[in-house]
Amino acid sequence: MKNLKNELQNLIFGNESKGRSKSFKKFQLYLRRNEKASSVSSKEKYFKKEEAIYLSEFITKEDFWFESEISSDNYLTEGAEQKVYRLDDQYVIKLNDAIFYESWSDYFNSLLIHNYFFPSTEYELLGFRKINEELHSVVKQRFITSTEMADLKLVELFLSHNHFERTRNNDYFNKEIGLIFEDLHDENIISNNGILYFIDTVFYLTKEFYQD
Repeated sequence: MKNLKNELQNLIFGNESKGRSKSFKKFQLYLRRNEKASSVSSKEKYFKKEEAIYLSEFITKEDFWFESEISSDNYLTEGAEQKVYRLDDQYVIKLNDAIFYESWSDYFNSLLIHNYFFPSTEYELLGFRKINEELHSVVKQRFITSTEMADLKLVELFLSHNHFERTRNNDYFNKEIGLIFEDLHDENIISNNGILYFIDTVFYLTKEFYQD
């Protein structure tokens, strides 16, 4: 378990990442480097808004605004944090405003961890766009069809085997790593022929994560 924690710490605090996580890492690193220069503390209410300003400037510099049309004909569903559109027969795109997170840095950390744990449903960052003046990420993810309802008892068994303890409802905590794993209801986990696919995950780092 200590080796896993070290790998995740290297993933979050290191300067490199592989595959589809590279773009997430680039923007995560940018925010991390600019956090010290920010006039607003990460504990203050307006920190995320200032982050969005820094981030928007960097997006423009990197020419990473998502300009392609997203047709309403391809709309599939939406939740509190995102809207989902069909891209093609294999992928969907998701527009996310990071509302579940206190900062954009936390959002990028969560997606980096998702890609580490669940490469079969890894996210790829396609760019960003503003909707009603609010910044949204545009990510691409494999489209998984459901053949049966996900058995949440099997989810709990799987996570328990990996040292995640259920705290309440569909939320879990790995105290050895210092990692919270939330919102694991049956709409965020797809079961296809008995195989579980985690498609919408929310990870939070706790103070224990930062300790050796």
